[in-house]
Amino acid sequence: MAQVKPQIGHDEQRLAELGYKQELTRAWSSFTNFAISFTIISVLAGCFTNFSFAWTAGGPIGISIGWPVLCLFVLLVAVSMAELTSAMPTAGGPYWWAAKLGGKGWSWITGWFNIVGLVGIVAGVGYGAAQFLHALLSIYGLKIFGEHFADTNPSHVLHQTFVLYLIILIGYTLVNIFADRLLAIFNNVSVGWHVLGVLAIILLLALVPSHHQDAGFVFGQRFNNTGFHGGHTTGLFFWLYLLPIGFILTMYTQTGYDASAHTSEETRGAALSAAKGVWRSVFYSAIAGWAVLLALVFAATNVPAITEKGGGSIPVIETALTSAAAKAVLLICTVGQLFCGAAGLTSASRTWFAFSRDRGMPGWPLFRRLNQQRVPLYAVIAVSIAALIITIPAYFGNKVGFPWAYFAITAICTVGLYLAYIIPVFLRLRMGNRFQPGPWTLGRHYKWINVGAIAFVVLVVYALDIPTVPAGVPWKGNFKFESFNYAPLVLVIGLLVGIWWWLDAKNRYTGPVRTIDTDELGHVLTEEPASPAPPPAPPPPVEPPPTPAS
Repeated sequence: MAQVKPQIGHDEQRLAELGYKQELTRAWSSFTNFAISFTIISVLAGCFTNFSFAWTAGGPIGISIGWPVLCLFVLLVAVSMAELTSAMPTAGGPYWWAAKLGGKGWSWITGWFNIVGLVGIVAGVGYGAAQFLHALLSIYGLKIFGEHFADTNPSHVLHQTFVLYLIILIGYTLVNIFADRLLAIFNNVSVGWHVLGVLAIILLLALVPSHHQDAGFVFGQRFNNTGFHGGHTTGLFFWLYLLPIGFILTMYTQTGYDASAHTSEETRGAALSAAKGVWRSVFYSAIAGWAVLLALVFAATNVPAITEKGGGSIPVIETALTSAAAKAVLLICTVGQLFCGAAGLTSASRTWFAFSRDRGMPGWPLFRRLNQQRVPLYAVIAVSIAALIITIPAYFGNKVGFPWAYFAITAICTVGLYLAYIIPVFLRLRMGNRFQPGPWTLGRHYKWINVGAIAFVVLVVYALDIPTVPAGVPWKGNFKFESFNYAPLVLVIGLLVGIWWWLDAKNRYTGPVRTIDTDELGHVLTEEPASPAPPPAPPPPVEPPPTPAS
């Protein structure tokens, strides 16, 4: 008779009930789980790298009022996802939930949206960190390996920034492969860095400038520097078309909180801890982000100079602060963005690994493997290579040195992620009272919360898919490819993935693949690791017996 294996722990038992053997190391605390999502959201990244969109399309009112209003709706999405995380705490996250709530077809499309979005986060955050690092090196006037970072030639700036991005990406990869046990520490430290960093930046922006804007400017001033509508800031066109262009400031920043779900198999007490990590990271980031954005707008006194330089946060910092204070702010932001990118690679690689474990990725037999440290080595490398490939166009930019590909990546990853987030929320709403919640639940409030979240994401997809400048309108005579908004490519990718599904994938992708079975008492009956163990070493050669003496 087959021997029944010993009973397993509560987290491992719940994972086994969902069909998986515990393979990743479950060593993360509730705080660490929150920390990875808080780090990936990173108000030191998105609030600073995408500031120019809201400044250009909407102005101060789009930042000071737009941020908190949008964050309230983002929180609807987050708590909807938190309920799903509590019910199904697996590394697969959205695509896994979609499989259980809607079937393998929904799982397939959700998984690919999630992969595209997370790879975009790694690329976007890494390149944004390279931009800030370049600005920091430029202020110091450093010359490294023959490269003068104070050089303002647009072509040279693009090349130097791309080299810095490549170095940063290699660093992310090495940390995720060889310092996996330190990642939890890095994420915990990152929370402190972000909180103290935001406080330091607010103090510098409040105390160093000789004067500030008044509340009327911060909460009432409107800008339209897009080239649309003759620069007017009134009428329905401004409110329904121009202002939504600036939504990307909030929406790009408030992404990546699905990391708490993707790392749930590494978290203790995941059914509660990971669920809380999802929504708490959004909530606290909303508060910290609003505070630092208000500080930036109050300090933005040299409006013509800021607008002339593109309306980004770096011109605000450089015009409002002394050289020493500006260096400090750029250093704080750069380090925060480095933390963010490393955590983003962790989340993306776990998703790549989980999707491969369920046979969803091409090359899944390789990408589902773990190394001896229980790290999805090949998934980490694959995400890094993909992040490098999609950023290559940023190396070229345009004649004024504008890295249009970077902004295309931020829009693509934002749309991709929110589509991946909202599909399982829709499926949960459709399931109604048949849904079996976990210990963290929305209760009867799920209906209006889910409906609000779905309606909001529809609005966001519209806002992020429309042309952002006149030269980006395809049917206009002055159309330029570098001005085109590439976010709709996500929908094209979704269409292609759908065609792939109907032509081939539906015959081989079956959804989540069970690797373990237990009885009603939690005893393991059968198990099969998703990551095959390396073959055993060959036995040592047997020496022949000594020849007897004659």
